[in-house]
Amino acid sequence: MRAVLSISLPEKLARELDAFAKETGRNKSDIVRESVSLYLWEARMKRLKKQLRPLAKKAGLVTEQDVFEKF
Repeated sequence: MRAVLSISLPEKLARELDAFAKETGRNKSDIVRESVSLYLWEARMKRLKKQLRPLAKKAGLVTEQDVFEKF
């Protein structure tokens, strides 16, 4: 099932979206759908990092390199 969402964009952003859609041969809905999906994925990752940071620090994992070296 799909839900229809109507959004309002500032004129400049709407022009940029139009131009990008023409440039890439994609429709605006696909671009916005992909953008929202990516934004939500990144937001979830940030939340997880924030939640796991104290546990990682206790385990001596401070940087991403520490994770790769330990595992």
